[in-house]
Amino acid sequence: MNQAYLYDAIRTPFGKFGGALASTRPDNMAAHVLAEVVRRAPQLEAERIDEVIFGNANGAGEENRNVARMATLLAGLPVSIPGTTVNRLCGSSLDAAIIASRQINTGEAELVAIGGVESMSRAPWVLPKTEKAYPAGDLALASTTLGWRLVNPAMPNEWTVSLGEATEQLRERYGISRERQDAFAAQSHNLADAAWNAGHYAQMVVPVPGTDLLRDESIRPGSTAAKLAGLKTVFRPESEAVDGGTVTAGNASPLNDGASAALIGSEAAAAILGREPQARIAGRGAAALEPQYFGFAPVEAANIALKRAGIGWGDVAAVELNEAFAAQSLACIDAWGIEPEIVNAWGGAVAIGHPLGASGIRILGTLAARLANSGQRWGVAAICIGVGQGLAVVLENVNATRS
Repeated sequence: MNQAYLYDAIRTPFGKFGGALASTRPDNMAAHVLAEVVRRAPQLEAERIDEVIFGNANGAGEENRNVARMATLLAGLPVSIPGTTVNRLCGSSLDAAIIASRQINTGEAELVAIGGVESMSRAPWVLPKTEKAYPAGDLALASTTLGWRLVNPAMPNEWTVSLGEATEQLRERYGISRERQDAFAAQSHNLADAAWNAGHYAQMVVPVPGTDLLRDESIRPGSTAAKLAGLKTVFRPESEAVDGGTVTAGNASPLNDGASAALIGSEAAAAILGREPQARIAGRGAAALEPQYFGFAPVEAANIALKRAGIGWGDVAAVELNEAFAAQSLACIDAWGIEPEIVNAWGGAVAIGHPLGASGIRILGTLAARLANSGQRWGVAAICIGVGQGLAVVLENVNATRS
């Protein structure tokens, strides 16, 4: 079986909802990162790309009609390159990486360009069609920005609660306090700010033409748990009672816009690209559980990926866990029994943001960069997914100098 390698990964700065990237169409963002990742490969002749695979969660607006194919055409790449778009909600672009790596493993491809994009600002309202023509009553528009919409009545009510309410149920199950959530969130902001100031993202982030956003828009330097403790809960009333709310806008990831892209290839792709690989994709895992406990699904997904890579948690030096909510992140870290310091050392989604379709490649690229920076060998990228799923990928630093 051929080995699959990550050669490069980039992303846009992540803009906040209604912010600096709100005027940029998602298909244009996708085309931009795709063109940039190709440009960064000095010897690459674009026709050598076997396929383009993009992740996208909403697919209801300007990114409809297969955004992978649209991005390929808009980027000016050869029309002979096929493209497909995958939707595994928040895990969509990490799934694109997994699919591409399988194509490399089986010899179906030598080089695959992957990406992910989401404009939560531009996600449209949709009007459902009626069962009968000419209804007399009013119809309500449904927002496609986030969460359940047009729910099938056959779904049990406990499965279709909001993501925030689901997180409240998860933190109750695993005893995650409001204080821990706020401390985790504050640390995410400060680590992200420190990483930007240290230049860790300088080679990974490509600004979007026509905008002046140079770094992630949602980061709040100087955040403290004390400041976050003053925010009101969103999904349940705050109360002294056991079932009082704890999830706030401060300890959850925000709504964001952004795109990411990467190149995955075989060992032979190094000659095609004119650059050496960053990391080997050593293990993959997917897991599922009850939809309302979606935030805990990365636990088993990562365990599966590690087993398939032939290593254990004791070998892992770096973890990139997408922070959909502080509570679910803490629950996963506790379950793995790992040192919190190895998780999201350059900040996470609570600060950086979570444009759904783009986040998987963000964490994968950041993981590879952290391993290269430290010289350590093994890392895990993991992400929770709405409706009760999780994905994980194990990376091996091919230039590791430390075990």
